[in-house]
Amino acid sequence: MEILIQRNQLISAGLSVEEADIFYETLQHIISSADVTRAPAEVWREVVARKLLKPQHPHSLHLFLFNTLYSHWDSSVLGPPLYWFPSPIVSSDLVVALLIQITLSDLLGRYESCYTNLGRLMEAHCPRLLGKSYQDPITSFSTFQKFTVDNPEIYWSLVLKELSIWFRQPPRRILDDTDNSKPGGVWFPGAVLNIAECCLLPISHPRKMDSSVAIVWRAEVADHLPVQQLTLKQLREQVMLVANALDATFAKGDVIAIDMQMTPDAVIIYLAIILSGRIVVSIADSFAAKEIATRLRISKAKGIFTQDYILRGGRRFPLYSRVLEASPCIAIVVPAVEESVDVSLRKQDILWKDFLARGGQTTRPHEYSPVYQPVDSITHILFSSGTTGDPKAVPWTQLSPIRAAADSWAHSDVQVGDVMCWPTNLGWVVGPILLYGCFLSGATLALYHGSPLGRGFGKFVQDARVTLLGTVPSLVKTWRNTHCMDGLDWTRIRAFASSGEASNVDDDLWLSSRAYYKPVIECCGGTELAGSYVQGSLLQPQAFGTFSTPTMSTGFVILDDCGNPYPDDQSCEGEVALFPLLPGATDRLLNADHNEVYFKGMPLYKGMHLRRHGDIVKRSVGGYFVVQGRADDTMNLGGIKTSSVEIERACNQADDRVLETAAVGAAPPQGGPELLVVCVVLKDGINADPEKLRIQFSKAIQRSLNPLFKVSLVKILPEFPRTVTNKLLRRVLREQVKQDLSVRSRI
Repeated sequence: MEILIQRNQLISAGLSVEEADIFYETLQHIISSADVTRAPAEVWREVVARKLLKPQHPHSLHLFLFNTLYSHWDSSVLGPPLYWFPSPIVSSDLVVALLIQITLSDLLGRYESCYTNLGRLMEAHCPRLLGKSYQDPITSFSTFQKFTVDNPEIYWSLVLKELSIWFRQPPRRILDDTDNSKPGGVWFPGAVLNIAECCLLPISHPRKMDSSVAIVWRAEVADHLPVQQLTLKQLREQVMLVANALDATFAKGDVIAIDMQMTPDAVIIYLAIILSGRIVVSIADSFAAKEIATRLRISKAKGIFTQDYILRGGRRFPLYSRVLEASPCIAIVVPAVEESVDVSLRKQDILWKDFLARGGQTTRPHEYSPVYQPVDSITHILFSSGTTGDPKAVPWTQLSPIRAAADSWAHSDVQVGDVMCWPTNLGWVVGPILLYGCFLSGATLALYHGSPLGRGFGKFVQDARVTLLGTVPSLVKTWRNTHCMDGLDWTRIRAFASSGEASNVDDDLWLSSRAYYKPVIECCGGTELAGSYVQGSLLQPQAFGTFSTPTMSTGFVILDDCGNPYPDDQSCEGEVALFPLLPGATDRLLNADHNEVYFKGMPLYKGMHLRRHGDIVKRSVGGYFVVQGRADDTMNLGGIKTSSVEIERACNQADDRVLETAAVGAAPPQGGPELLVVCVVLKDGINADPEKLRIQFSKAIQRSLNPLFKVSLVKILPEFPRTVTNKLLRRVLREQVKQDLSVRSRI
């Protein structure tokens, strides 16, 4: 396979004549040395290894070279084009490195596989577990992943030793799967602990010391100031102070809500609620008053921590006023920036400083005896939209943080010394996953108080020396299109993570290139899973916008239209069905029938009752996965799983000319996050302008559901396609919408 690239093409892609000459000569040497049968992947791999492409090079050059090298790549035969490759290490490499004066950091960068968490674990245990079939962490990764599915007790017994988990009373065993009434089994039976205490204790393995930096942060109004930090000891003392104040204000077992930005104060409050034996209900700070009220009602919260306002992108967004409108329960109001809040409080509400003073009245305000509970005790209530009006109330037990941290440890490779940043909120599942992923692995949590859309956030990533950066694809698209991160140094980042939406290949390429093509680990799971079911891995080659493996100890099949599983090695597309043994996943819902939601109507597979998840997944040649959308009537907007029914209810009330609406999500032709399209049937004899309806619908949705949602297109139809039983055929509407979007993209 011949690869033809000319100097003038490099110049057209953004290089100067002098730069193009040097670049061309090096590139030609790489191409001439490549194996013809695997030339594109081998050439790209060497281009990346030599750091020929640099972050400061124009994106047009990165895009041109990747697309040109893979222009004749047949994905139907070879699988998706690969951009990142793990490297093995052999015993002589260290000696060779010293002889040719390669630095140790370069060595670790080139031969990272045996230095990953999972690589170390495999090297230590797989020769015994897999026998002579074990070769190395890369070659044997898929074999070991399947082993963990078949032998979850062995895998989880090893992982528990790697995380900062301390049991007041250790479990009798890892898994009891003898109770047929619990398809997910009983995990860690008999264990008693306090998971918040595990986050706060210094422990020799991983190496968490009182002097370790637990949190670094910066507010967007302080972009010019040094990054602030909190040690593990300081964090523990603040959490215990708040726990004492909680005892002076609420009863044991009370449900307490948090509706705040993810700041150090919010993290402290979160841990204190759990440390003191209470239950957190987390609410996203973007929600309208109606949505806040719904979550407080369902959870029966006795109090709520909130802020006077949110500062984001240089603008103030009121928050306390939304809480006032939502609920009469006690509110503790934390100032967004200054020492004093910028609002007048109701009589029953409490200023943050006055609340802390209650904790300070104890004899030892910075000490606290944790409340120990069984491992299956509820500690956190999150919400996941369903297909009814109310969101599902999803309880996390103390198992859920262990699952969340284990996924981060194994797939994102969170290690002691890492600094991890992921712009999110405690109201979304990524918030607690990030918190536990850092604190139970010994890493530092990095928080930015403000908008992640601009340069201030990027400068924080640079100044905080972030090594693991989580993203949402729509964020990356904004960074790339606005050029706001140009000139910043992100080369300390050793891996990215992406979740919430489908990724766009061009945007992922731009993101990876900011750190000399470090891997972007795609993650897909759910609130009810306390983690992911499919991810990328640092022990496998990665392709942009794809998942490379089921998560460790997780098994699933892809079902055809008749509900039969496709063979594991077959390229296919269908609804994913999970194996039921998922530690940390829900075994109950607070306001819905768990069995009906996740198990009713699902087939048996090898004696297991499969668990419903709802994603439509495509498996490619080579075993890579792409999530195609939802099988049910929900959609993913900006990383938020949202009910079509909720969208339609708001739109139906927005204009009296509307007879009915159908909301569908569709990915744009070039890939990327789902777009919200509202299909409309008007009343007889009525006409309307689709663009004016689009504006009306957007305002109605933002007012009643979420100010971040917007309608991208309104499609007026004479009638909706339906089954003979009058069920709406959303699948047909989605196909029609995809065709419309494809036509629009060509205009």
